Amino acid sequence: MARRMAGERRRKVLVVRGGWEGHVPVAATDLFVPFLEKNGYEVRLSDSPAPYADPAYMSDVDLIVQCYTMGAIEQAELKGLRAAIEAGTGLAGWHGGIADSYRNSSDYLHLIGGQFACHPGKHPDDEDAGTERHNFVPYTVNMLPEAAAHPITEGIGDFDLVTEQYWVLTDDYIDVLATTTQKVRPWDPWHREVTSPAIWTRRWGKGRIFVATPGHSLDVLEHDSVRTIIERGMLWASR
Repeated sequence: MARRMAGERRRKVLVVRGGWEGHVPVAATDLFVPFLEKNGYEVRLSDSPAPYADPAYMSDVDLIVQCYTMGAIEQAELKGLRAAIEAGTGLAGWHGGIADSYRNSSDYLHLIGGQFACHPGKHPDDEDAGTERHNFVPYTVNMLPEAAAHPITEGIGDFDLVTEQYWVLTDDYIDVLATTTQKVRPWDPWHREVTSPAIWTRRWGKGRIFVATPGHSLDVLEHDSVRTIIERGMLWASR
């Protein structure tokens, strides 16, 4: 880590965490706070998106790390978030904390470029039916050729997970680094495989956005490849 010069401004990160507790937003973001501090960031924690509505504060934020599943966002908060990103603030997140936030706002979906649709589970008659584990399936995150030289994914190959496999709805103004393919199983109603982005970036005004869909639970976030990608993604997105 480079030494800061005397009087040099410390970079600032706002960590917004909350919403649905099933994604353990506090414990999940706590995994990454030491990494951010080690890389010279002054960290502020918030349990709501309320700081987004403070333009004076947001103008000085270099990075937003958001882990806020579902919930709602007020118009002033969304306006402030968009304005900050357009002015150069970065936004980074994983799983439902960024790709399934604020279902009340189509403008938020437009900003992120991808929205959680579902995570198809095991056979309906599986012994895990009705439990969280019913949604944990084995799948592969496939790195695209573009990922080989990208600072977020350089040196990382395809990797396997057993967790929720996100089927997401996206537009073509995202830069995809990795995908995952939902197979067609005998009980599924779809008729061909569906490939969804698993890791993507997006440029918005002067700002950068980073999204990784793996990250349902702490064990997934602690997977070497997932954790490395998220850490690099935060640094890449930052002003």
